[in-house]
This record gives sequence, structure tokens and C-alpha cells, in this order.
Amino acid sequence: MTGPVIKCENVYKIFGANAQKMLHASNGKVDAKTFQENGCIVGVNNASFEVSKGEMLVVMGLSGSGKSTLLRCISRLTDATGGKIFIEGQDLLQLNNKELIELRRNKMGMVFQSFALLPHKTVVENIAFPLQIKGIKTDDSISKAMDMVKLVGLDGRENYFPRELSGGQQQRVGIARSLAVEPDIWFLDEPFSALDPLIRKEMQDEFLRLQEKLQKTIMFITHDFDEALKLADRIAIMKDGIIEQLDTPANIVLNPATEYVRKFTEEVPREKVLLIEDVMEKSKDNLGDIKVSKDEIIENVAEKILTQEKAVAVVNNDNEIIGSINPNKIINTVFGGRKNNN
Repeated sequence: MTGPVIKCENVYKIFGANAQKMLHASNGKVDAKTFQENGCIVGVNNASFEVSKGEMLVVMGLSGSGKSTLLRCISRLTDATGGKIFIEGQDLLQLNNKELIELRRNKMGMVFQSFALLPHKTVVENIAFPLQIKGIKTDDSISKAMDMVKLVGLDGRENYFPRELSGGQQQRVGIARSLAVEPDIWFLDEPFSALDPLIRKEMQDEFLRLQEKLQKTIMFITHDFDEALKLADRIAIMKDGIIEQLDTPANIVLNPATEYVRKFTEEVPREKVLLIEDVMEKSKDNLGDIKVSKDEIIENVAEKILTQEKAVAVVNNDNEIIGSINPNKIINTVFGGRKNNN
């Protein structure tokens, strides 16, 4: 399939009795304060973007920024007040209930912060449950569920009940259950935020491993910027229902579009986010003996570069020199963008 998997055009979600009328009267220029004075709450304000096949778009913002509301509009758990939403070219808002259920069952997987496991069913029964709803025979659904158990690393625990599992293990069951139906599109709303930091990091690593293998089209909601940087192909930062910036992690850190985004990013350790390619210069003059790949994260090669007196050659995947990086550039990148705390 060509074209985006998810496409939103001028999507609004406004809560309140006069929402539709006020949106119509505003000609698309929605001022949250005016709407609030008239008894309406603006959840999503004029969101337009696309998500490509196999891409992970992380939507982030503080509590109340509209990120979960946006996800609920795109999965049509709530109906948008205005705009258009396309899933693989289908106009989501035109689907009837039967078509919507069909789309959700066959195309979409969802994982939420609460694991919502069935307490009286074992791990494998929980994972097989959505398959049985689809009418798949018990033996086949259990066999598929066992494959998912292995995929998320729960072998040996397939006959445990949810109460016998840790939070991280329960979340793995939730992930396995949503993957069992082999969705093309995967929606995850703060799936790791209830976990303690160590398990959370393990789950993020596990999630990246799964995504490398499965190449799903993903929208992932979080309020944790470090998590967004680790997982995202692109990040959308929301505030008061508006997408302030949608860009690659590196561009968001290097070129924040608004003051709000700048504040969000000023404490980020840049060397953990940026690649050599993001900060290299085109010049190939006066190079030293060592080379670094354009795809290296700065943190991994900073020490090597800082021990050099000359500029270091930057090479592409074919080992051709495409530019250079100066030790001073590393120092400025790592320390120049930080907030001055003195």
C-alpha cells in the first residue's frame, strides 16, 4: 500500500453541549479560552499529520494536553467534533458500527495504562481471548497465544493467573494480547507509566525489539520525554490540544519550534539523542586519522573525538567521507544547549 496508514486533517475534539455550533462559527480558529467561557473544553485543536507504514509516532505532552483524546479520536473510541481521519485510505468517520468493529478487530491493537486482564483466566487464556471473539477455534487460538507468550518472554508462566504476576509481567500479557490479532496499527496509551523505573526500561527495550521484528505502524502516548526520545521515529509535542511541533527527536532538540518545546527540551542530554550526522560539517579539509560513522550517537564516540587535535572524518555506510566533526563542536553540542544553572 502506498500513502500514509493514518492521516488526520484538521481534527478537532471539543467537549460540551455547544461544541459543534461553536466550532462551525469559529471557522477553524478555535480559541480555548473563548470556548471555555461558553462551557466547552477543547481537547484536540486542529490536528493535521500523517503516520507512514512501520513508523512509530510518539505523542507527548503534560497531563491534559490532549494526547490521549487524540488517540481516542483516531481509534474512534470517541467521535471527533470536526475534521477527517483516514485509516489506510478509509474515511474513519464515515464507517458504520459494523464496519468500525471489523476495522478494530482486524487492523487495530490497543494497549492502555491499565492492563485490564481477566482475573479468572490464565495468561494464555487472556491472550487467546480476542482470537476466540473473532471465532477462531480454541486449539488454534491457544497455539497462537503460546507463540505470543514466547514473543514477550513469558514462557513457563502461561498457566499463571494475573494475580500471580508482577506489574511488568501483566503488562507483557496486555501487549501479547493486543498482538495476537496481528494488528497492522498499534495504539499504546502510556503503557509503561504504572511500572517502576527498572521494569519500565526493560519494557522499553523489549518493545523496541518487538518493533524491529514486527514493523507495526504505531502511535505511542507518553508524558516522559526520555521515553519518547528512546522509542520515536518522530515526536509530536502537544499543549492545550494543539500539536506544537511534529519532527524527528534530533530536530526537536536542535530546533524547537516554540518556547514551550524549547522548555521541554532544554534539560535533555543532547549527546544521548543526536547523531554525528545531525551536527557534522560538510568540510573535508585538514582531517585527522580516525573516522566515525554518521549514524553513531554522539555519546558513544565523544571521548574518541575529544582526544583528537584535528577534525575527525565522518563516513557513510560505504565508508566514504561525507563531512567532518570538530572536537569543539562536540563540546558546544553537549554543553552549549543546556540551561545555565549558575
